Amino acid sequence: MPVYNTSAYLGEAIQSILTQTFSDFELIIIDDGSTDQSENILLSFKDSRIRHIKNEENSGLIYTLNKGIDLASASWIARMDGDDIALPERIQEQWLYIESHPETKVLATRVKLITENGTDYGIWKEDEDIVASKDIRSFLPKNNCLAHPTIMIRTELIKKYRYDQRQLHTEDYDLWLRLEADGIDIHKVDKPLLQHRIHRSSVTRKDQKNVFYKLAGTKTRFATNAIKNGKLNAFVFKTLMFSMLDWSKGFIKSIIS
Repeated sequence: MPVYNTSAYLGEAIQSILTQTFSDFELIIIDDGSTDQSENILLSFKDSRIRHIKNEENSGLIYTLNKGIDLASASWIARMDGDDIALPERIQEQWLYIESHPETKVLATRVKLITENGTDYGIWKEDEDIVASKDIRSFLPKNNCLAHPTIMIRTELIKKYRYDQRQLHTEDYDLWLRLEADGIDIHKVDKPLLQHRIHRSSVTRKDQKNVFYKLAGTKTRFATNAIKNGKLNAFVFKTLMFSMLDWSKGFIKSIIS
């Protein structure tokens, strides 16, 4: 769980993990130089499963995520954010899925969207509609359909792939593309197991004045890197084609808006 100035929600986020029906885990919380009350809230929890790490200065989400990966020693890593709420059975449900589908290497769940105040924000249509692994693979070249803080992933796999510092604010989507380009299927539990908070002032929403340019840039960087490494398979080519379409849509939107 990376944390940066989420004191308004942090206590609830931590509590939602500590009260999981599945209890055998280590909760690595990395405070990325918070300047609010996040550290005090974190330290108020006296649970031996919590491992508290502090960055002396704000180093950014991608740096902090990769640091957490380096520190993890269990066979699986589950993601969580400091402003979301995991439903009590979240980890148990994901673990049961993994036990019944041993081929799984990456597992998401559906989410329920909530507002800053915790009220219902509705559904994320792509998240709800696209569940099967084959459908996830087919859709990802177009857009993201996976909620980052729901992910469970084999530790050895994420230690190999890590997050790309060049993909700021889309580091999760880039990771899904890289995994799928290498033929690694992403699975999803077909039920909402996390309440995902939508902030009006969040970075991702502020940057969506022209979401097509954002998508195009992420896909182009992914495809360029893949081609440099000698990888131009059907998935990479499809993503590259959709990036060109996004550039065109972005240009048209910039003219008419």
